[in-house]
Amino acid sequence: MASGSQRGSADGRGHSPVLLKETVALLAPRPGGIYVDGTVGLGGHAEALLEAEPGITLVGIDCDEEALGHAATRLAPFGGPVHLVHGSYRDLAVHLRRLGIGAIDGVLLDLGLSSFQLDSPARGFSFRGEGPLDMRMDRSQGKTAADLVNRASAEELATLIRRYGEERFAQKIACAIVAARTRSPIQTTQELADLVRRAVPRRFHPERIDAATRTFQALRIAVNRELENLEQGLTAGFEALRAGGVMVAISYHSLEDRIVKTFLREKALACTCPPDFPVCVCGKAVEAEILTPRPILPSATEVSSNSRSRSAKLRAARKVI
Repeated sequence: MASGSQRGSADGRGHSPVLLKETVALLAPRPGGIYVDGTVGLGGHAEALLEAEPGITLVGIDCDEEALGHAATRLAPFGGPVHLVHGSYRDLAVHLRRLGIGAIDGVLLDLGLSSFQLDSPARGFSFRGEGPLDMRMDRSQGKTAADLVNRASAEELATLIRRYGEERFAQKIACAIVAARTRSPIQTTQELADLVRRAVPRRFHPERIDAATRTFQALRIAVNRELENLEQGLTAGFEALRAGGVMVAISYHSLEDRIVKTFLREKALACTCPPDFPVCVCGKAVEAEILTPRPILPSATEVSSNSRSRSAKLRAARKVI
């Protein structure tokens, strides 16, 4: 994939999450506050928030049960009001209601994969090692990437590879997949990666990334319904904030960042009536103050120590009403 969250190393330790200091500074945890890490992963950002202010209530949500196990171990020393929830951040309102929590003071969405997901061949997210073509963040439900590549039509595959991977050779790749699976099902990451590399003309192979990267990104997004979840999760997170609460979102590719940027800008707008209307009839009020007029990017030092952070963009806003 073209992105990757740096939510921790395989054991949840020894690897700083991406844009950690910037995230904590923007959320500015205060005693008695309630903060939600909607993609808690291995617990790196959550740990930093608890270290900055032990008197907070922390809700960590993740659809990956394995990640939650690591997070539980990492956050155990803090004790107190730490709640870890298996589920999607799109269902934030449901999770908070079950916990008896009302309005919150901050919400974080770190949208990439954790390092242990990327580095585990068994998860099927990466083509750097041989593994089953899975790609599910929540392995308790849903279709796998193998189901998708072996059952979808050429037109369906081309559409999703083009839309979610922004891949110019989507049609060629889709046709190659369909042709290959008529001989035998495509079952592993290496099978698919090799097939994609052959389908993309050699002279058009990117210099800095593998030719299979965009296709893997597209399949992962489709399997996990990531963009749909993001749109729903942004709305749920913002609605849960009390006035003065802060939303922070860290994205790793242009599709995610575009959704985050558009959402926050719309919340910061007043009237949305057409310019030729003599008076406002929409009645829309400004709902948010943008805290990052331009996205915050990782420093050169951070990128040099953690190459997977290079594509990260952080955007934040404060709810005003």
